[in-house]
Amino acid sequence: MKFLRVFAVFTTLCLPAFAQGYKTELEAPEKVSVVIKNLDGRVSVIASADQEKKVTIDANSTGMTVEPSDVKVETKGSNIHIDVRQRGEKDRIDLVVKIPVRSKVEVEGQAGSVDVVGSFESASVKTDTGTIHADIPLDAVKFNFVWEASKPRYMSDVELPAIKEKAGGIYKLSGRLGEKDPDKDKQKEVEKEQLVALDFRTQRGVVLLNIDPERAPADLRERPLTVAAKSIVRSGDSQLVEAIRKVSPKLFGDYAKTLPPIEKEPSLVRRNPPGRIVSSVAPQLMRFNASVTDRNGRAIGGMRESDFTVWENGIERRVTNVAPANEPFNLVLLLDVSGSVEERMDFIRKAARDFLRTTSPQDRIAIISFRDDIQVISDFSTDRQLLSRKLDEIDAGGATALYDALGYVLSEPLKHLRGERTAIVVMSDGDDNKSFLPFPAILEALLESGALVYPLYVPSGLIPESSVPKPEITIDPLRTRYLTLTTRAEDEGRKIAAASGGIYYPIRRLEDLQKAYDDVVAQLRSAYTVTYASNSVSSSPRVRVRINRDGASVRLSPVVELNTP
Repeated sequence: MKFLRVFAVFTTLCLPAFAQGYKTELEAPEKVSVVIKNLDGRVSVIASADQEKKVTIDANSTGMTVEPSDVKVETKGSNIHIDVRQRGEKDRIDLVVKIPVRSKVEVEGQAGSVDVVGSFESASVKTDTGTIHADIPLDAVKFNFVWEASKPRYMSDVELPAIKEKAGGIYKLSGRLGEKDPDKDKQKEVEKEQLVALDFRTQRGVVLLNIDPERAPADLRERPLTVAAKSIVRSGDSQLVEAIRKVSPKLFGDYAKTLPPIEKEPSLVRRNPPGRIVSSVAPQLMRFNASVTDRNGRAIGGMRESDFTVWENGIERRVTNVAPANEPFNLVLLLDVSGSVEERMDFIRKAARDFLRTTSPQDRIAIISFRDDIQVISDFSTDRQLLSRKLDEIDAGGATALYDALGYVLSEPLKHLRGERTAIVVMSDGDDNKSFLPFPAILEALLESGALVYPLYVPSGLIPESSVPKPEITIDPLRTRYLTLTTRAEDEGRKIAAASGGIYYPIRRLEDLQKAYDDVVAQLRSAYTVTYASNSVSSSPRVRVRINRDGASVRLSPVVELNTP
């Protein structure tokens, strides 16, 4: 039986410390039939073996205290009806109900998200715009998903059949999952014991089948693969490729069939073990890259051998050399030219040219713009005049696929650099609304890439932050993600920088841009290559480093091992 990822639901439904509610427990038969109506809030129903002969109801609100009279519960034998009083968005009640496995549940909501997790006999859900998320065993499933007022938005951990359009603009997705046993009597017995029947109906909501809502990308409609997506598929990076397959399974499959068999392991498939940050220079000599910063996150220059203490597998080793990484670097300038910045193209071109003038003439720079797809403006070059002219070729307008653009840079231009010092400078408003890749997938890829990322986020100002509800009190996190993506930009920008070892620069005034450019170049030139005497027979020893300066901290750059083509 498939392991149930209950953790994802608790992450989605976590409530702030000031939530005010009550919890009650009911004695029940081994199986129950539960009907829930909660038109204001969110609902999570969990079928668990721990709930044998009992049902627990946990009601919480970030507004007014939840009184027992706010949650009306009626029981008659194995039938339980739960009706939550409507109190408006501010004082809405969110519900978590735990029931025995192989029970039946029926949920009616409106804009709030609904989660059904576990092994049910049947789960019926009806919403208006709320996300419907199911995390169930897939051994035997009968499903019927209906969108009554919009084209379908869904994502599944397994491939589903084609959507059928019915009269009146209704879309239906139905079928069965699980292997069929040739023995019909045995098949009937299996279905009787394990079959999960899902009936989901929504006006304009999103349906997720065994997909963590936090890992759902910005756009769930199946669409043709972009240049960026195809490049990522060709790279063979299993994690990123799988993310794209889930968003567009049919078109992904059609494209994958056109590719030749992979004869050698693709460059980015080899994942370094956790803690792998060193490479062998010579017998008994190991080397790693280190960035050293002060309490304010600024780079510290002038470091010497005596400033570093290195332990290998718990034993202190002698540092033989510390060299500033002043050699030319490879830098990708990633420019957001989507519709949200279309009217500011002259400003973007000028800002990009200012950055070109800030870097050293020996630095190799590539320029890539992105909107709903990427456009390679220039490959790596030291010719500043050529790069400046190429900026006039940018096509602007459209949606924003930032995560796909980052995935493309990792899987295409950077894979050929074979561990050289690389960095990505992103100029954007950080508002992704079209990528195949979800944010967690690109974050994990960055952690292992070895490339430093410096997000320079210029707010678009199109959505005032004060007008958007805070994430912790959102009625449906996924639904809000589609409506107000800009509110996530700053938090994600900081996470991208931290994962890669770069720095996040929120641009509040135009004059901040040049300061950020100067600082990015200073950061890149303030890293160190540290060599130490090794006595390890392993190619991936455990290494710990201390900086012998007050208030200083160090980040070790991971080794990026790329295969020879």
